[in-house]
Amino acid sequence: MNLADIASGHPADDAAIIHRSVVTTYGELDGLVGRARSGLRANGIGPGDRVAIVCSNGLSFVVAYLGLLGIGAVVVPLNPTSPAVELTRQLETVGAIAAIVDCSASAWRDVDREHLTALRLVVAVDGADLPDSVSADATLETPTALGAEPVAVVDVDATHLAVLMFTSGTAGSPRAAMLTHGNLLANLDQAMTEHDRLHPGDVLYAVIPLFHIFGLNVALGMTLRSGATLLAVQRFDPATALESFQSRGVTAIAGAPALWVAFSHFDEAPADSFATVRVAYSGAAKLPVAVAERMESRFGVRIAEGYGLTEASPIVTSSTGVRPKYGSVGFVLDGIDMRIVDEHGDDCLVGDAGEILIRGANVFSGYLDDPEATARVLTPDGWLRTGDIGYCDDDGRLYLVDRAKDLVIVSGFNVFPAEVEEVLLQHRGVQDVGVIGVPHPHTGEAVKAFVVPEPGARLDEETLIEFALEHLARYKCPSKVVIVDELPRNATGKLLRRDLDGVVS
Repeated sequence: MNLADIASGHPADDAAIIHRSVVTTYGELDGLVGRARSGLRANGIGPGDRVAIVCSNGLSFVVAYLGLLGIGAVVVPLNPTSPAVELTRQLETVGAIAAIVDCSASAWRDVDREHLTALRLVVAVDGADLPDSVSADATLETPTALGAEPVAVVDVDATHLAVLMFTSGTAGSPRAAMLTHGNLLANLDQAMTEHDRLHPGDVLYAVIPLFHIFGLNVALGMTLRSGATLLAVQRFDPATALESFQSRGVTAIAGAPALWVAFSHFDEAPADSFATVRVAYSGAAKLPVAVAERMESRFGVRIAEGYGLTEASPIVTSSTGVRPKYGSVGFVLDGIDMRIVDEHGDDCLVGDAGEILIRGANVFSGYLDDPEATARVLTPDGWLRTGDIGYCDDDGRLYLVDRAKDLVIVSGFNVFPAEVEEVLLQHRGVQDVGVIGVPHPHTGEAVKAFVVPEPGARLDEETLIEFALEHLARYKCPSKVVIVDELPRNATGKLLRRDLDGVVS
């Protein structure tokens, strides 16, 4: 078995990827990926080697992903817009020996390669412009230029590591979740049992980043497994998106709530803008009911909301195939067991809220080099403690109530307050800091920081936001900073996050 085989066996002339108005068929994709496998092997990359893909949505990402999987390497998808400090930290954490980088990774020029002793190969694709100090060992139009004759896909066990995906997840600050070939394939198989799943001829609009698990194994994985077509988009603009829907005959859309919020408020859009769309997926964060209702009343689009997490590869529940009941994230997929338990670990009654536990072949194998964090979320009998609170109705639909952790979700991306606090505390003028998530009309939630200055320090919101941008991905940075005299803490000194928004400057 090999996860890379999801792109095999489809009619050679069918469209697989559309990017920048260029159509790549499944036959062409097969040839490109085969040459990529050859080139990667020729450059010393083999089974178990960890290779980062620091690319935006596009053909190069797809070819690199399938090529690396096909030789048994471990893919590490990273956000190309992350600052150099974060990229360096992530590359070091996983011990990446190589990276494939495109022109969207603007901070790559500042990555500390001298600090990354394991990194021995960098491939620049799609016109990536790297200075001599961090020059690539190969500068190519696509990863395929590395190779000549295609080499065969290697056979691996279901337990073979496929992807290391950074997540704040269920266990605190960001760590690398280990997803195997078996995990990711299992979730695709579980999703393929849904009604209204993708079919050959479907065209899925994907602006959700492929370095995010929703983009990687839902948008990309489901599309390729189904023999459908992925319309890969790098930047979202509602007007341009609607033009693409018409010109490309888009039949499916996968997006985080921020996408649906933007569409619902696009007053200039005609009522038939989504006439070709058969399936609309929402995931990665909770979809506001008002947005779902507005999309249906204005455009006739019924959004199927689901629930998942990186550690589950990621889909747990889905609303496809049934009339959505807004506010619910749907039914658990076939092949996944789910329990809702109270604080004692006992099963809750129907309608009572508790922590969501799941078990199935899609559940990850743990966090890289962190057995303690793994033990906190994986029980000895295989149950994943999600850290999310929810309840089921009499029909078995799941409803999310809250998160047991302090996780903030911005446009579908996880932000753990402790990570943001740690960065802000590095500023010499900051004495104390507390971070929470607050509602935001476009991104679902936004990061808000409360900062206590050092005596005599002069701090302002703009300076602290700029400082955070130097160390964190943009979505993790505070959009609002409040300067305060002190933070609420209990007798043991623990920060009381629930009381932060009541603090006044």
